[in-house]
Amino acid sequence: MLEGIDDNTLDEIARVACGGDDYPIYRRGGELPKLLQQAGWDNVARYNNEPRRAWLTEQLRTRRHVPGAIDSVVCRLADRREYVHRNEPLAAAEVTQLLNTILATEGFEIAHSQGRPIIRPYKRPNDQEQPPDVSLHVTMADLVRDTDLATVLEGRLNEARICDRNGAYVSALIMLGSLLEGVLLDAVKTRMLGSEKKPEKWTLHDLIETAHREQWIQADVRGFAGKLREYRNLVHPNAQVRIGHAPDQDTVSMCWPVINAALNDLAATAT
Repeated sequence: MLEGIDDNTLDEIARVACGGDDYPIYRRGGELPKLLQQAGWDNVARYNNEPRRAWLTEQLRTRRHVPGAIDSVVCRLADRREYVHRNEPLAAAEVTQLLNTILATEGFEIAHSQGRPIIRPYKRPNDQEQPPDVSLHVTMADLVRDTDLATVLEGRLNEARICDRNGAYVSALIMLGSLLEGVLLDAVKTRMLGSEKKPEKWTLHDLIETAHREQWIQADVRGFAGKLREYRNLVHPNAQVRIGHAPDQDTVSMCWPVINAALNDLAATAT
């Protein structure tokens, strides 16, 4: 797909691959040929102590018109296997975001299919057949009695949309989990007036289980909300290290219906 892309785009890909400055991974010059070999290139040129970025950019240019050659390098840069030996579990996600910013100008993006990166045409938000929250039937003001909290939660819903549309998938999931916690805590405070449990003592797990037990949310929402709770915990970096992968666009797409259904259920059961 990336055959014939612009010279400046190739140069930016090389900049990310070489690293340094504020980029996640620094590669020494001697590591660059191995990167190309790991991407499946044959007969890779020797590196002879030239400036790293200039050398790699030239290699990319020489094979720009070879079908799949640039795709394979970009996908290798976004592949978690490239960073296992470096003990940098979050590097692949960071590099993917950087590369997607670069590739968007060419009309492409990196996605993940069955755990492996692929190149596909970039789908702008306005190209979507439906917005991610198309099935949401209520507003925060309809659902949350505390007007200040409703404003905060509406802001988090909007931030989740922005993160999703710009490839910040971990941030989108954290916002969605935070939103779910906020609306459920408000429900507990307003619907269980006799509860002696202090608000700060409620965990998201407790809130989900209580909402289901009280029949505020249905069983399917309860099950999937538990998975969203796990992703919300990615606010702690070690949690992402433990799960061993970075959520992608498909992950976020599966979580939007959970939020929509939870909010709709809460609205339908409000007194």
